[in-house]
Amino acid sequence: MTAETAEIVGPGPYRAAAPRPDTGPDTGPDADSLRAGPDADRPLRIALLTYKGNPFCGGQGVYVRHLARELAALGHSVEVIGAQPYPVLDDPDPAAPGGVRLTELPSLDLYRQPDPFRTPRREEFRDWIDALEVSTMWTGGFPEPLTFSLRARRHLAARRGEFDVVHDNQTLGYGLLGGPEALGAPLVTTIHHPVTVDRKLDLDAAADWKRRASVRRWYGFTRMQKRVARRLPSVLTVSGSSRQEIVTHLGVDPRRVHVVPIGADTELFSPDPAVAEVPGRIVTTSSADVPLKGLVHLVEALAVVRARHPHAHLVVVGKRPGSGPVATAIRRCGLDGAVEFVKGISDAELAGLVRSAQIACVPSLYEGFSLPAAEAMATGTPLLATTGGAIPEVAGPDGETCLAVPPGDPGALASGLERLLANEHLRQRLGAAGRERVLARFTWRRAAIGTAEHYRAAITAARRAPTRV
Repeated sequence: MTAETAEIVGPGPYRAAAPRPDTGPDTGPDADSLRAGPDADRPLRIALLTYKGNPFCGGQGVYVRHLARELAALGHSVEVIGAQPYPVLDDPDPAAPGGVRLTELPSLDLYRQPDPFRTPRREEFRDWIDALEVSTMWTGGFPEPLTFSLRARRHLAARRGEFDVVHDNQTLGYGLLGGPEALGAPLVTTIHHPVTVDRKLDLDAAADWKRRASVRRWYGFTRMQKRVARRLPSVLTVSGSSRQEIVTHLGVDPRRVHVVPIGADTELFSPDPAVAEVPGRIVTTSSADVPLKGLVHLVEALAVVRARHPHAHLVVVGKRPGSGPVATAIRRCGLDGAVEFVKGISDAELAGLVRSAQIACVPSLYEGFSLPAAEAMATGTPLLATTGGAIPEVAGPDGETCLAVPPGDPGALASGLERLLANEHLRQRLGAAGRERVLARFTWRRAAIGTAEHYRAAITAARRAPTRV
């Protein structure tokens, strides 16, 4: 942290209300917090921060889009404040009492296509935060969590009194410390899962010391995120598995971490008998060619399966890698014609694609929640998934709502694929049970209701203990 950053952040953390005893995976807001006086049920004014909010860039963007919409449907006013790639938000329902709007808080957009890692022109520089962003990139680091947090702090300070609560979507930057005095409202933070998990898997997969050094530089921001996470008054996460990882990897007091599962759009992702099933089609989602997603193991499994099911083929929702382990595996296994990549499709097109598949697969080594699993189950498409991270919390018991296999095991994936391809009754049974599980547990409306309860608890805690140390 630079001296100027330290001056903005201030000398110490915001002091939250004393945490309650740990009562399980989700301690939740206490009863007193939810009975926060005569305005306990009034609509809230919410600032929802996201440093990377495009839904095509991964789960964080999907979270912002759907949570904002459902919070507005409950009557709250939501202002999404984001940087490039900017969030894609749904048009608000005219009948809904609340609303959603986007405020753009631009970065230098150093990783945009088609010129990632670009050097900006001199006239693009506006202030010292821009200089910090570029210098961090030049040294191999990833600056956006820090620099977005500093810009957000400045923006919120200038609008003091306009929001009841600030909700940070996994920025975890120094600029968000300091409590209501600094941000103008109490802070609630969502951590989907600790990025330290990604860092460890990338280091384990690094081929040599040069690659390991590069990975360490890139993930340098995780040191900041650890320090910030430990000082947060209220942390939301999406699963019990993520909660444990946050406590273990980031050192956050477990009494401050609460589980609010996210959901699927069960109206859009729903069964449609009019969509024809394509024999042998397997669908998976992989936003990046990284070890965490386990796509290379699914490709290797497909090569085994095609020996007995030559019509089996894989459609990957994501960008085709030009090099790396997945591209190498496709060439090595002779699967160029059996693996297709699609990107930039709409949610409706994605739902139709998943419906057309005989199998949806989540081969990840680790997931903090696994929205692709919930969306696939919601369509009634049978799911084959690993047991990495929180996936079992979403997918449910092996043989009841999905087929579950160990992560990182191409042989187990191949066996699961073959079993499903050969058994139509099993596919139908798992597909129907999977949708029922999602309807009962994982909807965005439930997520919005639970999140709003924690907003009110944070507001009450800030009123009771508004001081800093």
